[in-house]
Amino acid sequence: MENRGQEEHTLIELGDFEDRQRLINGVYLNKLSAREMESLVAISDTFLPSVEAPPDAVHGYVDKFYRTSASMAGTPHLLGGLITERLKHPKLWMIRVTLWLLSTWIGTFIICGFASMSSHFPYFQSFPQVAPHKRQDIVLSWSTSYFSLLRMLFRSLKLLTLLVFFSQEIERMVDEKNENVTWKAIGYCGPDPDFKTLNQPNKPARKTNSYGGSKYQQEQKEEDDKEDSIGPLYRGLINIKLPREVVAEALSGSGFPVSTQSRKHSPSPPIIHCDAVVVGSGSGGGVAAGVLAKAGYKVLVLEKGSYCARNNLSLLEGPTMDEMYLYGGLLATADTGVVVLAGSTVGGGSTINWSASIRTPQHVIKEWCDQHELELFGSELYKEALDGVCEKMGVHSQVYEEGLNNAVLRRGCQELGYPVTDIPRNSGPEHYCGWCCFGCKDGRKKGTAETWLVDMVNSGNGVILPGCEAKKVLHNRKKGRERDTASGVVFEFEYKGVKEVFVVESKVTIVAAGALSTPGLLKRSGLKNPNIGKNLHLHPVAMAWGYFPEQAPLSPPEWSGWEKRSYEGEIMTAMSTVVAGFEGSGYGAVIQTPALHPGMFSVVMPWISGNDMKDRMRRYYRTAHIFALARDKGSGTISSPSSISYQMDETDEENLKRGMEKLLRILAAAGAQEIGTHNCKGRRIDVKKVSSHEFERFVKEESSRGLRDLSTPVCSAHQMGSCRMGVDPKSSAVNQMGETWEVEGLYVADTSVFPTALGVNPMVTVQAIAYCTAKSVVEVLRRKKKESFAT
Repeated sequence: MENRGQEEHTLIELGDFEDRQRLINGVYLNKLSAREMESLVAISDTFLPSVEAPPDAVHGYVDKFYRTSASMAGTPHLLGGLITERLKHPKLWMIRVTLWLLSTWIGTFIICGFASMSSHFPYFQSFPQVAPHKRQDIVLSWSTSYFSLLRMLFRSLKLLTLLVFFSQEIERMVDEKNENVTWKAIGYCGPDPDFKTLNQPNKPARKTNSYGGSKYQQEQKEEDDKEDSIGPLYRGLINIKLPREVVAEALSGSGFPVSTQSRKHSPSPPIIHCDAVVVGSGSGGGVAAGVLAKAGYKVLVLEKGSYCARNNLSLLEGPTMDEMYLYGGLLATADTGVVVLAGSTVGGGSTINWSASIRTPQHVIKEWCDQHELELFGSELYKEALDGVCEKMGVHSQVYEEGLNNAVLRRGCQELGYPVTDIPRNSGPEHYCGWCCFGCKDGRKKGTAETWLVDMVNSGNGVILPGCEAKKVLHNRKKGRERDTASGVVFEFEYKGVKEVFVVESKVTIVAAGALSTPGLLKRSGLKNPNIGKNLHLHPVAMAWGYFPEQAPLSPPEWSGWEKRSYEGEIMTAMSTVVAGFEGSGYGAVIQTPALHPGMFSVVMPWISGNDMKDRMRRYYRTAHIFALARDKGSGTISSPSSISYQMDETDEENLKRGMEKLLRILAAAGAQEIGTHNCKGRRIDVKKVSSHEFERFVKEESSRGLRDLSTPVCSAHQMGSCRMGVDPKSSAVNQMGETWEVEGLYVADTSVFPTALGVNPMVTVQAIAYCTAKSVVEVLRRKKKESFAT
């Protein structure tokens, strides 16, 4: 009974699914003023107005979709909460100042010019008073304005309004039959239909014939049921948001003693003792924790994000982004030129990534060995690491069935004679799931929460503390040492609305918070190396789209793609290297496919008018996307996730332009009726109706458009290099073992240590590097243990 009670304290409280959904959807308090809200409502209804449905809208739900404006759906209120409580950006002040100015006639005239004036006295108007059709022209003019601040304003407000409407609000818009009319209108099914039954309160119990009736068998059944519904980490999760004595008891029961130091005037923070503390649980931190725990060392993992159990996944875009992505997915560079997505949950990016598991390319290994003099990448240890992490994740390249996007990419490449290969993945070949970007519903995608962290928990040597943010790495100068030695971490969390602070005292500290968060933590901890926060690479991505209308029911399909929907199927199964330059430097662009559910789809598609946007969304389910991802030579700087400075290099822009040309040709060759890019002008062409000359001119013009002037959305799902590895502290932040040059016993084990951009999906590479770093740390801990015995 004592053990069972201890387990109840140890398990993180997962809560009821419906309660969690109410919490997620009810979310942020709108603190905008009445004036600001008046302008925000007008802008939201300009982006998404109530319009007449087209003549072919024979279904009532399509008519309702067109007639529903943003304000009718409650979007401005939700958007106000995001702006005041969730959005973190150095230019946030600009949005609020603009909203206030637009509520006045003089501010509207300054920002909008003569277009805002009325032909009747008093002539000057505030933005909400301007006629809707004139507001639309004004907002559209911002997208191509000479003034970069207006282009930033357009991009920011468009992104926020459409994302909120099509992701956060979309699940609320139901008809009298409790069916989501917007989903029906755009051909979207919502959460994976195969997963819905798992969230029903009265779902059938698991068959138990194989367990028999003995006490041991019944307990085994309960354990298996927990793992099926919660996931295999449930025994290693500590709910830190409980009274201190309960947390201390749970930690102590898991082999992590907790002590306190007496103070005269204030209570001291509890001190947790362990061998190693790992900040972050993603592809870097998860691997490091697993290796160290299996070697017999006590490992404490601190994770800023929450733990999203299998049975509590919503597979809804808005709630998932809010809970499992850094800052709710609302991150962008300082000039809003690149939209940045990064995971923030137990398992990190490996929990919400797209399964691609590509080994470090040989040309990259050669560059890192030869030009950067890093012997690690040519070593047997690194080869062992690559083999080990791929085996752990069950990486394979089999394809049983492809979704629409990948089928289009493969068919187009084959028609044109472009190289196309199968992408290695860490989910089974039968894993036909387009929702992996919202977490894995059944654990078949083998991220760190299903592999390395499971090893840690099963070893009995490790626990995970979700919802804890590391604030500072502790270090001090020991007698006779030339540099400081790491001694632990200070972390904080919120308990009953109050910030609580704990201290971890450890023999080694491993920071694996990701390329966006690690530099800030190191700087807050007093490290001065000038390379920390520099050399940030983003793998910039530019996309193109093709519309594939459904084939007439009586017409025989030419290929299986006619039966598919854009959001279904494995996210990545095909890749082309036609402009990747793998045979040379590797500084080119690979062509792959994205996961775009309605919110992100609406964000990247061009906005010409509210009516046009709804037309585009209505074709969502048959609009395929492919993208070009550049191995960027250019780099940026970062001081915190909300302060990213990045300017695309001219060479990278040219590589993406070359990629864009191939994207358009691939889409056309695959059979698209219409093709286009995401440039703000919104041009498109009907491939079936134009001459070859017109087609070539369109491809040439659209692929030559600039990508650095905020006219085309550019995205990033991979960030790296901000604490790069090297052989000299003058040009790098860590050495080949991942140890910082300034502090002994402080290691970095995430994508921030990459010497350059990688050029392909980084999961396998970062896991291999973390594996090597962890092996080095094991040797350090063994040496420390021998030294302690000797004394």
